[in-house]
Amino acid sequence: MSVCIANYNGVDLLPDCLDSIRNQVDAPSFEIIAHDDASTDESLALLERQQDVRVIASPENVGFCAGNNRMAAVAEGKYLLLLNNDATLWPDGLATLHAEARADADAAILSLPQFDFESGELLDRGMLLDPLYNPVPNLDPRRKHVAMVMGACLWIDRDLWQRLGGFPEWMGSIGEDMYLCCVADSMGYRVSVTDRSGYRHHVGSSFGGGKVRHQRLQTTVRRRRLSERNKTCVMAACAPLPDLAIVLPVHLLALLMEGLLMSLLARRPSLFREVYWHAISAPIACFRPIVATRRRRVRNGTWRRRYYGRFVWVPRKLAMLLRYGVPTLRP
Repeated sequence: MSVCIANYNGVDLLPDCLDSIRNQVDAPSFEIIAHDDASTDESLALLERQQDVRVIASPENVGFCAGNNRMAAVAEGKYLLLLNNDATLWPDGLATLHAEARADADAAILSLPQFDFESGELLDRGMLLDPLYNPVPNLDPRRKHVAMVMGACLWIDRDLWQRLGGFPEWMGSIGEDMYLCCVADSMGYRVSVTDRSGYRHHVGSSFGGGKVRHQRLQTTVRRRRLSERNKTCVMAACAPLPDLAIVLPVHLLALLMEGLLMSLLARRPSLFREVYWHAISAPIACFRPIVATRRRRVRNGTWRRRYYGRFVWVPRKLAMLLRYGVPTLRP
């Protein structure tokens, strides 16, 4: 298997990540590949000192999607594990994922339960989706099949990765895991989380935000811009066509209203252009890759019923608003 670490300015995070891989128990043979995305700290020098790590040093910052695609292209393992530099595996993580993959002859996308690095709190057992394609944490240990798993710890058969085409580089970062899982599901492949082991994650360390602190949800303009745009593209590319004619206009209208309200509350008119306009215009700006993806999907009633079996019907943003109030949006 090939453990692939996408790194950008992770000098303080990489030692824990690498140690967690090296300390695996009963794991089959594996290699470690790291892609450094033109870091400005000392993380590239740290990586180049590791004799057991194959390093790809990018001369320019190309983003999370391109970095993982580059590592997958040179990987020699039958399986890939995409692991964030801010994530650490439990000691039986690789053995658990390998056993799960071997137990089912069909190729699948897999992950482990995710735990907060500092508190140890269970964050999710994979993600479900709401009607507007916002990820909703699955906490039910009885539910193994989910809509998506996080790219912070994503296991996939290398042949399946190639059939799916890897991450879409036009996305840059954020939402590429949702895209890959939704496309895989629409083509008949399983997306699952194991019922044991796990990984710890410094949530939000790469892009900032995306985490509840002091009972307030905190995020950043950049994270929100990429998230809203890329979720919209996944909806346009993967939602069943009869439903898309309803759900996409509703989604765009909701973004319009949210953008105007957030700009008003923040007293920052430019916020609408910086964040929400990118999402509202995404179906046009990304029209060609969206159409290309739709042509690859499975089109039958069985898939449609299974696809919506991974959804919950309470809008995630509404639930978070009622619980934590208006999110804090930083530059």
